[in-house]
Amino acid sequence: MNIALLGYGKMGKTIEEIAENRGHKIVLKVSDDIENHDLKELDIDVAIDFSIPKAAFKNITTCFKNNIPVVSGTTGWLEDYEKARGICEKENSAFIYASNFSLGVNVFFELNKKLAGMMQGLDDYSVNIEEIHHLQKLDAPSGTAITLAQQIIEENSKLKGWQLEDADDDEIPINAKREENVPGTHTVTYDSEVDKIEIIHTAKSRQGFALGAVVAAEYLQGKTGIFTMKDVLSDLFQN
Repeated sequence: MNIALLGYGKMGKTIEEIAENRGHKIVLKVSDDIENHDLKELDIDVAIDFSIPKAAFKNITTCFKNNIPVVSGTTGWLEDYEKARGICEKENSAFIYASNFSLGVNVFFELNKKLAGMMQGLDDYSVNIEEIHHLQKLDAPSGTAITLAQQIIEENSKLKGWQLEDADDDEIPINAKREENVPGTHTVTYDSEVDKIEIIHTAKSRQGFALGAVVAAEYLQGKTGIFTMKDVLSDLFQN
């Protein structure tokens, strides 16, 4: 595949390495406004977006309008997500957005949903989420933590939302920490007076996130529509 990288920071460079090792070619690396580039001349098969929040919507929708499918892992722009979906569908393009492309994290998401369904009737347990990331991460809480919270809320009708730190009884508290050299750790805890249940995912490097993004890009080849990492995982497990 010919891949455009939208955002060429540490994650973009890791994606570049993995993509080239899997036989793909990077034909565009964008750190500025994508509109400064002539996309139609580059024969781009897919764009992988890990840009900054304020650039994501413009980058993604510009690709759709140029018949380029997009895999996006940028967080902090989701107030415009539904508009992006609409443009994707109008342009008959393809799109995968994920708060986290790590294949391990997406297995973790499935475990989180299953556990939330099992715990929703056990009123003695309170639930909270902790996420730890490197100091350069711009948004808090992480998109992954928000996804975990939303999954739990969907399984438990008594929970109405989430909050950073202080939360009401019908909200999930999320504790967001920033520390040196931490790719990402997410912990979901159910606590009661008699015991505590935890599930934890700890990233050891950016390699897992980058590999998942490239695998998602490979999955999009020849497709139109809106997809998720659950679709990608299902395809992998079938093969």
